[in-house]
Amino acid sequence: MTDSKNINNPVGQGGGQRKKLSRAERQNNGPHRNLDRQGAAAQKAELVRKMREKARAAEAARQASDETAQS
Repeated sequence: MTDSKNINNPVGQGGGQRKKLSRAERQNNGPHRNLDRQGAAAQKAELVRKMREKARAAEAARQASDETAQS
């Protein structure tokens, strides 16, 4: 069988035409990746929020201990 070097040319592919892939899709950056990035961004935002809350709590505890040590 003859194999074509062009991904959009179905010669020798054994049935039907293939969907024409954009450059981004050929590099595995298709629409599904946008959803992955949104999910990752949401997860990162949640992690950052939790870290800031912990930092605020630690700061408040440190200030409270400083105030009791000075009294």
